[in-house]
Amino acid sequence: MDADHQASQHHGGVKLGRTAPAARTSIYVEGFSHKNPIPAGCRVGPLLMSGSIQGNDPATGKPAATIEAQCEYMLANVRRIVEAAGGSTGDIVKLTVWMKDRSQRPALNKPWLEMFPDAASRPARHTMQADLDMGKLVECDFTAWIA
Repeated sequence: MDADHQASQHHGGVKLGRTAPAARTSIYVEGFSHKNPIPAGCRVGPLLMSGSIQGNDPATGKPAATIEAQCEYMLANVRRIVEAAGGSTGDIVKLTVWMKDRSQRPALNKPWLEMFPDAASRPARHTMQADLDMGKLVECDFTAWIA
């Protein structure tokens, strides 16, 4: 995140709780940013939608070298964004995942099962193949309902 977009500037440094105002609230996470002026997520009442989430190494801001590391970083960013919005991974309803090579889904499944170990309460997930650029092997977005 660049110096002009510190998380505390965007919602007054107040940690959002489970009950958020109905007004649109931009969600920013320290160490995670987009190249364009968009937040990591947006919450209106209980609905949280994320922007595109990549598997960037937080130390470099660049895509990690392996598909395994990109999947780990991507899901860690998912967790950080939903928590910054006042929720938890238990509030995630659906993840949409784009992979450069869908045959590499086992690299995604490992951290997915760590994040969502209970088969009875996992969110929906749809994984598609995509022509990703700039070294990205995987990216996602998610929807959560923080009630």
